[in-house]
Parts: sequence; structure tokens; C-alpha cells
Amino acid sequence: MLSLPTYHAMAAMALTVMMFVGFVRGRMSIEIVSLLTIAVIAVGLYFFPIPKIDPVTGLVEAGSPTDGLVLAFGGFGHYALITICALMVMGRGLVVTGALEPAARVLERVFKINLQLGLLVSLLIVLFLSMFVNNTPVLVLMIPIFAALAARGALPTSKTLMPLNAASLIGGLATTIGTSTNILVVSIAVDLGMREMGVFDFTPIVLGAALIALPYMWLVMPRLLKDNKVAADQNVRRFHTRLRIAGDSDLIGQDVSDILPKLPDGIIFHGEQKGPIQPQQRIHISGTHEALEDAVRELKGELAPNWVLDRIKRSSAALGSDILVFEMTVTADSRLITRTLPSSGIADLYGVAVLGIHRPARVLGGPDQYSDGGDLRITEGDVLLVMGIQEDLEAFSRADSLLMLDGAREMPRRSKALLAAAIMGFSVFTAAVGIFPIAISALAGAILMFVTGCVKFDRVGRALSGQVIVLVAASIAIGRIIDESGAAAWLGEALSLGLIILPPALVLAAIMAFVTVLTNFASNATAATVGTPIAFSIAAQLDLPPEPLVLAVLFGCNLCYATPIAYQTNMLIMAEGNYDFADYVRTGVPLVVLMVATLSVLLAITYGL
Repeated sequence: MLSLPTYHAMAAMALTVMMFVGFVRGRMSIEIVSLLTIAVIAVGLYFFPIPKIDPVTGLVEAGSPTDGLVLAFGGFGHYALITICALMVMGRGLVVTGALEPAARVLERVFKINLQLGLLVSLLIVLFLSMFVNNTPVLVLMIPIFAALAARGALPTSKTLMPLNAASLIGGLATTIGTSTNILVVSIAVDLGMREMGVFDFTPIVLGAALIALPYMWLVMPRLLKDNKVAADQNVRRFHTRLRIAGDSDLIGQDVSDILPKLPDGIIFHGEQKGPIQPQQRIHISGTHEALEDAVRELKGELAPNWVLDRIKRSSAALGSDILVFEMTVTADSRLITRTLPSSGIADLYGVAVLGIHRPARVLGGPDQYSDGGDLRITEGDVLLVMGIQEDLEAFSRADSLLMLDGAREMPRRSKALLAAAIMGFSVFTAAVGIFPIAISALAGAILMFVTGCVKFDRVGRALSGQVIVLVAASIAIGRIIDESGAAAWLGEALSLGLIILPPALVLAAIMAFVTVLTNFASNATAATVGTPIAFSIAAQLDLPPEPLVLAVLFGCNLCYATPIAYQTNMLIMAEGNYDFADYVRTGVPLVVLMVATLSVLLAITYGL
């Protein structure tokens, strides 16, 4: 006879449901709901602490009860949260050094052929890698790559990161070494008397389910997610500039008309479209800042004289300052009005480089806008795209009466790109082969990023998400109270009583669904610890082989798509993809149902149940 759960267990289950409802309704921010959850746990356990129960006798033990404050606030110092923050820092290092630009350009070519083909190739790569490497470092590598692709005009991160995360979780499900949870379940099962499973024993079952799930992740899931790209501004600034062709460029000697098809998207060529290209020739082009950077890379040129760029790099290295690009508006008091860039002396006076000039439509087309040399004369209202270090940019703005517009773009520290890639590779490799736990390798990588200057201490806040930090802490607290209050054990006992009348395939589905619910609201470790002994007990009661039931637990522990608190990679993608709680529910629940149904049928067929 099933006894009623304890008051603490009932309160834990009620609080979990309330938190879930709060997240889904979206009337309060995720941060507020998370903090309220932590506060309720802390206050509730302070006045009504959980007593210590002897697992053998079931009697209350003497001594102090569970420390409610430690349980409620322990998530802020939990290794899982520290690991996530360290991984975010390493991802930031890859972005600010430009280490992933080559990989992004390769995938960009695939996406240019076809967006859907690019996404499919990416899903298959992630799924395959996650079979042999822990899926967390695999996704850590992919997040900044797809952020860079989104900036280059491919699919937005909100459309790609959720499917990629799901693919990595399915890949990790396919082998015993794919996730630490798989190893935990198999270890517990061996302790209970089951044979030790090989690395690929259940891989065919998972790959069969993956073939069913892949079309959903590829074609359906992106359509269920919002587009988080900022709508294209019809008045986006286009900067006129002179692209200086380097002496070693492959374009030298080619006809101008031949290079026009090679210009990146968004670049407009101005001037005569004929004649051979000469060394150091200045070609008049216009485009957005991003498009101009693409033109520099593709055509092997520069937007400013080399001596100015070298001077900026030397100043940056000597002072330890980042190179920034600001947009500055020319005011009526500026001495630059009617001057051209060559005659302004900006580079000599301030050590900054003007990369281009944006002319508003209201003043475009004046009779004296160009000098005799063909250079644009600066006028009031023009916007200059200026590169330099912070101190020099501010000095230039003050001295020449320019208004610095909000925001600045940090130029990649490409001199440290290989170093950042090596640090990330070291962390991923040591975690993948099991030399260090992922927490240690990630922390070591983050420390190396700081020490070597790949990530600056004063910029680390840009790498972290307060929303993710608070949510992780709340999820850890909820998982602990579900476990320590006895709620997880009571739910497992209730499940075992209701499965006697069901056929084997539905028993497998029920166990998998139960563990899936548990792992989406508590933790993988809790689900594995509670679910594996229950599977053995049910197998004995129903006279079934324990192996398929244990695999149902293992599979259920990894079907953590439906909430952001279910797994650390779910939280890693939350900030970059600009997801809310409802996005996980809307896309994850159908995938969970699809995987539970498919895996249950394949398990029943494989084991002849």
C-alpha cells in the first residue's frame, strides 16, 4: 500500500509545479521566478527544516536537520554553475580573438549553397561528435561559430542553437561514454547485478530513433522558434571609403570589371569599371562596416594606410588596450568641415584611422562634395567610422568637436587567435578523454584565457549571463529539495505500483517518461540514482529482463529538452539564442514524446518483449 508523501515532499512537488507555471506564463522574468523559488526554499526550510531520516529504520535521526540556507543558496557555488560560467568565458575568448572565423567561413560557404543544407550538415556533425566526446564541449565550440554565422547573414542563432543542442544530446545518448549520466546508470546497474554493457551495445537503437527525430530537428524545430535577428534597418549606415590594394594581392593586373563579381554582398563599387588593377591602387567602394571587413579579407586590401594601422597596433600592444571602432558624428563646430581625409591630418595628430564616411541622404549630392582628387569633403552631419584605442579616440572626439555615438565594436585580437584556439582545444581534449572532469578543464581554460590576455578581466561581464546564473542556482536548489524531501523516491514507488497491468512496451515507455519528467525538473544524477533501482525492482516484479528497463532509464535521463534547467547545455544556449522558458517547452515536449515512443518500440523489438 502506497503511503502518503511527507509534507516536505508534497511542498517540494508543489513548488516545482509553481516554478514551471511561472516560467511558462512569462508574466515575470526568469530571474524573478528563480529568485522567488530560492527565497521560498530558504525561508520554508528555515522554519520547517527537513529532518534526517535513517534509510534503514525510517526513523528520525538525532542531530541537526538539513540546513535550509545551504540547500537554497548552495547552487551559487555549485560546480555546475562554475563550469557553465567558465565555458562562457572560453567561448568569449574564441569570439574576441577571431579564432573561429576560419571554421565559420567554411560553414558559411555551405550555408550559402542552401540554408537548410547547412543546418543539416551541422546537425549531423554535432550528433556524430557527441557520440565520442562529451556533448558539452562540442556545443561550446559550436555556439560562437553559429553566432558568427548569424552575424554574417546565415540563420539566426535562435533558429539553430536549439536544434544543435538536441542533436548533441541525442548523440551523447548513443554510447555509454557519450555523457557522464550514461556511465552513472551503467555503473549502478552493474552494482545491482546486471552485466557491464559495451560502448556501442545500444547505439543501433539510438541511431534508429535519431533517423526519426532528425527531420523534426531539421525542418520543424526551427519553424517553431522566433527569429531573434534585429529587423534590417532601411537607413543602415553605408560608409564610403578607399580600399587600398596590397602589393601582394592576387588582383594586381586583373581588369576592374573582372573583380566586380568577387565583391562581397553589400559592397557597391564606384568609379570606372575598366582597366587593370595596380599595386596600392585605391578603389572607391561603399558598404556597411561588416561588408567592408569582408571586402578587406576577400580582396586583400586595407581601408587605411598601413603605417597608421601599424601605429594603432603598437599602441594597443604597449598599453594593453583593445582596438575599438566607433562611429562619430561631425558637429557644426568641427574643424574637419570642408576638409578631406588626406588633408585633415587626423592620423598624424591623434593616431587613429578613419575607415569610411557615411553621408546622410539630406546632404548627399551637393555640388562641391568631392575634392579635385576625388576624395569626399567632410560636412556637418557626416558619420565617421574611426578605429583606434580608447584614449586616442576620445582625444580625437574632444579636439575636433565630434559626437561619439553609443556603442563600440571591439576588433578581434587576431594575434591571440591561435592561443585561444589551443586553450579551448586543450580543455575539450582533456575533458573528452577523461583526463580531467569538465569542471576542472573548463576552469583551467578560463584561467588561461585571463592570464594570456585572450579575455580581459574588465570585459568578463560581457561573457556571462545573469539570467543563466540565477536560473542554474534555482534549478540546483529544486533538484536537491526534490531528492532530500523524498519526493523523487515517492514518485518512483507510485510508478512501480501502476505498471503491473501494462504490456512490456508500455512499461518501457512509462519508465522512460517518468525518468524524463524527473530529469527535466531535478537533475540527471537524481533521475539516474532513483530510476535505476526502480527499473530493477519492476523487472523482478513483472518477470522481465532488467537490461531493457535499465536502458529505458538511461534514455530517459538524456531526454532533457523540455526545460532550460534540465541540462547545462540547455542553459548555455539560452542567452546566445535569446530563448525564454516557453521556447524549450514548445520545441522540447514534441521531441520528448517522439523519442519516448520511438525508443520504447525499438527497445521492445530489440529484446523481443
